[in-house]
Amino acid sequence: MTSARDGAGRVVVVGSVNVDLVAVVDRLPGHGETVIGGQFERHWGGKGANQAVAAAQFGAAVCFVGAVGNDEFGEPAIEALSAEGIDTSHVARISGMSTGVALIVVDAAGQNQIAVASGANLAVNALAVNELLAGDTSGVLLTNFEVPDEAVVAAVLAARSVGWTVVVNPAPGRALPPDLQGSGVILTPNEQELAMIVGPGEPEEAARILGEHTGGPVAVTLGERGALLFERGTTTRVPALPVQPRDTTGAGDVFNGVLAAMLAEGANLVRAAELAVGAASFSVERPGARAPLDRSEVERRLLRADARPLKRKNPVS
Repeated sequence: MTSARDGAGRVVVVGSVNVDLVAVVDRLPGHGETVIGGQFERHWGGKGANQAVAAAQFGAAVCFVGAVGNDEFGEPAIEALSAEGIDTSHVARISGMSTGVALIVVDAAGQNQIAVASGANLAVNALAVNELLAGDTSGVLLTNFEVPDEAVVAAVLAARSVGWTVVVNPAPGRALPPDLQGSGVILTPNEQELAMIVGPGEPEEAARILGEHTGGPVAVTLGERGALLFERGTTTRVPALPVQPRDTTGAGDVFNGVLAAMLAEGANLVRAAELAVGAASFSVERPGARAPLDRSEVERRLLRADARPLKRKNPVS
């Protein structure tokens, strides 16, 4: 079991929990095609739960708000989170609904295709967030789009009302809820999600447009190219570590969880993103969306890679 480090901040995650059913094959199937000869694996997943685990493994004190069904996956899914030192007292058990299931195909290069049956994740609400944040003036709330917009907005408004930092991972990609306009949250789309929100174009320009819409920073994840940050009119590129990818499933979740953990610890956005990119790079060398993270090893790799300078552009006028 992991435990929060001395001086670590609080992270509250409002999000999804799934069981991942994975077929590892030589290549991804095309439209209407069946690829045989694969290997079956089962892992715990869900964007919210994966992000919570990553934050906990980097030392944050994490509370998870979500929902599971009353099927054979529900209680084990909660137990898997508890085993990581995560507070699961606000995970609802929903009668008559299944726990979320993700069907994942991974090829020999580590690329994947994913389909999700949301199940109880569609019943997630953020009523517990006001109680969780009461009396605590600092922390990070992290949420994503695998739960309903109503839950996302309620969590964001509750956290912003008490001065917490808010990270919204708009994944899977869809239009932003209108209430996020001018909210000042940190948005963390990947390139495809950014294009779905803003429209096609260069990531730097799209990130600027999105940041001006929400009034907050934008951190765009770029896979093997690292991440692009837009904050206060300045763009910064954070390179990824060189790795041999085995499974890219959950790399974005690792980025978000570690980003939240480091922000809660007091790091600025650029430093938090450096560690988050490093952790995401580290994670793709291991199978499954919740492969164990070694913070000390990530930090050592970043030190060895210090010759790769961050690339910044001057503030735009």
